[in-house]
Amino acid sequence: MSHIEIKKTKSNNYASFVKKVVFMGESCVIKKSMGLQSSTLNKEKFLLDNIDLITKEEFDFRKKYLSQIISKISHNEKLPEKIELASIKLNNLIDAKDCQEVVDIEFAKEFIFNSNNIEGSKIPPQAVREIIDKGDTRYSDKNEIKEVKNSIEAFNYLKKSFKFNIQSIKKLYHVLTKDLEMQKGISYPRGFKKVQNVVGNSITTAPENVESELIGLLRWYRENKGKIHPLILAFEFHKRYEGIHPFLDGNGRTGRLIMNKILMGRGYQPIIVYKENKESYFNSLAKVNDGMSKKYYQFMLEQTRKSYDFLESVIKKY
Repeated sequence: MSHIEIKKTKSNNYASFVKKVVFMGESCVIKKSMGLQSSTLNKEKFLLDNIDLITKEEFDFRKKYLSQIISKISHNEKLPEKIELASIKLNNLIDAKDCQEVVDIEFAKEFIFNSNNIEGSKIPPQAVREIIDKGDTRYSDKNEIKEVKNSIEAFNYLKKSFKFNIQSIKKLYHVLTKDLEMQKGISYPRGFKKVQNVVGNSITTAPENVESELIGLLRWYRENKGKIHPLILAFEFHKRYEGIHPFLDGNGRTGRLIMNKILMGRGYQPIIVYKENKESYFNSLAKVNDGMSKKYYQFMLEQTRKSYDFLESVIKKY
């Protein structure tokens, strides 16, 4: 977050806009003169008036880390730069307009609709908005209504209480699936899967190995969270998590939430995998098993750009 810093001299007080940036273990301070201190000085207005300049200075500090991303994709090397700039600008806009709560609510509407529809829900976007805004809807499918309400609770749990451990992953799954039916009369089972599941043509981790592989993934995360660029860290975690597929169902929904926890914990806004890109999403994950990770990373970067365009449109309406 930014603030105004006052420097006192014998004759006058001078104001400066100050933003401290910490990224990948390094820090820099962006400082811009605002002139003489006065009652009309406004940090938010100054940030809005100078947002491109301030965003560019932060980008120049962070861009040296983009080589990690560029090496992961096969084309469109400008895309990581566009995403990094968009991420910084979004944070500056939210700071200037003090609208993080509004952004979170609008994001939740879009994220929950798309995430649930990817997994087979038919609930329309308007019904999701009604549930989030009013607490209920006239939509007829009670199971899908409950699915949305669980997703809201899961998102709140993610932001406030989720930790990177086995207990939190199980808790997130439980919050998402409590009192839901996978099929008519068949409830979601508690805990990790007890039978092997296959995604497309890909065999996932055997039930007896799920916990040990998740422990290994969490260890990998702890060892690399300060070394790997946050976008790659989040995407790689998601890729590996979906390969394990720890639950009988609900793996995509839990996995996309955890991916966003990683992003939010490192100063990025969360992202949406859009339902209209469902086939490309599943195909890119499947290609990973054939040693073709670049397609997956490219896809996730494109979804990030699309998500950040949506969030910027939300802020512009505020």
